[in-house]
Amino acid sequence: MNKKYIVRLSDEERAMCQDVVKRLKGTSEKVKRAQILLKADADGPAWSDEKIAEAYDCSVRTVENLRERLVTSGFDAALQRKKRLTPPTPCKLDGEAQAKLIAMRLGKPPAGYGRWSLQLLADQLVALEVVSSICAETVRKTLKKTE
Repeated sequence: MNKKYIVRLSDEERAMCQDVVKRLKGTSEKVKRAQILLKADADGPAWSDEKIAEAYDCSVRTVENLRERLVTSGFDAALQRKKRLTPPTPCKLDGEAQAKLIAMRLGKPPAGYGRWSLQLLADQLVALEVVSSICAETVRKTLKKTE
């Protein structure tokens, strides 16, 4: 089978992969990616995708994806983990809502309370319709972030 993406590592890239494997630098996934790149190198062993997948206990598609990432995105992108562009859950509080929260926290607590609690702040944000719903933990993280 003709491969669409041919792996050709430079001497420097090969040395970096060997260093990662030898010293087990980084995560186990990074080490595995370095091992796969070394075996897939056309100027080196040039193993087939099936043989690499069997040797490193991964799917053939994983090897194909790694080859493609190396050719299209470069060596660093292939070796490192792909970063998420967006967080898994969107942020509840935008800048304006954060400002309201901080202003509320610095102000006087409602009648009958000696000080603001996280739950009280969360309930007040919902009551003022700043957000539709929010938990005390989100309030805590937001306040911690701004300290």
